Amino acid sequence: MTTTSPLSEELKLRSGSVLKNRICKSAMNEAIATGKGGVVRQFEVLYRIWAEGGSGLLITGNIMVDKRHANEPLAVAVENYDDFQLLELWVAGAKSKGGQIWAQLNHPGKQSPKFLNDQPLAPSAIPLASDMFIPPRELTESEINDIIRRFTTTALILKEAGFDGVQLHGAHGYLISQFLSPNHNKRNDQWGGSLENRMRFVKEIYASIREKVGEGFGIGIKLNSSDFQKGGFTQEESIEVCQRLDKMGIDLIEVSGGSWENPVNRRGEQKESTKKREAYFLEFSEQLKKNVSAPIMVTGGFRSQQAMEEAINSGSVDVVGLARPFVVDPNLANHLLTGTNYRSSVEPISTGIKKIDDMAIMEISWYTDQIRRMSEGLPPKTRVRGAFSAFKVLYNFWQRGQQVKRVRA
Repeated sequence: MTTTSPLSEELKLRSGSVLKNRICKSAMNEAIATGKGGVVRQFEVLYRIWAEGGSGLLITGNIMVDKRHANEPLAVAVENYDDFQLLELWVAGAKSKGGQIWAQLNHPGKQSPKFLNDQPLAPSAIPLASDMFIPPRELTESEINDIIRRFTTTALILKEAGFDGVQLHGAHGYLISQFLSPNHNKRNDQWGGSLENRMRFVKEIYASIREKVGEGFGIGIKLNSSDFQKGGFTQEESIEVCQRLDKMGIDLIEVSGGSWENPVNRRGEQKESTKKREAYFLEFSEQLKKNVSAPIMVTGGFRSQQAMEEAINSGSVDVVGLARPFVVDPNLANHLLTGTNYRSSVEPISTGIKKIDDMAIMEISWYTDQIRRMSEGLPPKTRVRGAFSAFKVLYNFWQRGQQVKRVRA
């Protein structure tokens, strides 16, 4: 039985391409690349499974524009054409059912763990509040321009490999977000100070990519609604940045929030209105819709078909972003498009041991392990079963870090 769900409606983007529906598998780090950031055949397997799941858009996990600077172990880095054929296979799997694939481009700046990076860079030499990260060195202007060039080079290679678009990761405390935040950007040159200067970095990246890839290629951004920190990037500033990018022609804006220091994107806001509507950033999305014409996507918290359809029908969002629900049920979009009252089975992970259950790395590692299983052609598990399973997941995460260390030694 088919449905007239608003989730099934097409969406034409400014680039001219059309999303076949309003459901997006949003970015999650796959952590299956080689220790040097190389692409492997498993990406084709994984993304073919997600393509068969029925979503209109698949956004990859972080693809680094500089392999010397990674946000976590086994992330892909694309700097040249070395893995071009494997990128083409990845695209073939992802587009096998008529959906689009966009690559999420990232540079972590100072938010690169010390076991991966002993020379992190940032807009200003301000350390993060954790001994997981080495204090960064301030970027020179020539290095800033080099990073802009790297974003552009990576985007062009991916376009040539068949990707339909790219998403700039401007959220969660990574480099673009660091430039935007007055807490992390204390520069007194053209790249810091006023909001106009702090947004120069992301505007230059967008303009440079658009010049090289042309008008038929999608460019989106994932942007914080706020840093949720005193003195940080505010909602008013976020709206202004989105307005500027909107005028420049951005194709899709994904709303998120927080950073490693304040990860509201993972735990969500706890207001009753948020719990009722499920998604974490709907209220901000509604404000943003009044100020921009580009399509808006919200990711984080959606679990029921009813809440997703209400968000589309109300005009709060144009695209529903889902991440972890696509891990426990790769066929998720098909359920939403052909069923009624579907609800994702994703729930907080519980082992019965509070100290383990409270560890953010526990949940991240467990979902990453299920992604690895799918990339090997195995079905994902649905939940952690006891302490042994939890320790196995954490051990796998430790092993990934050790693998990268050996390669970089």
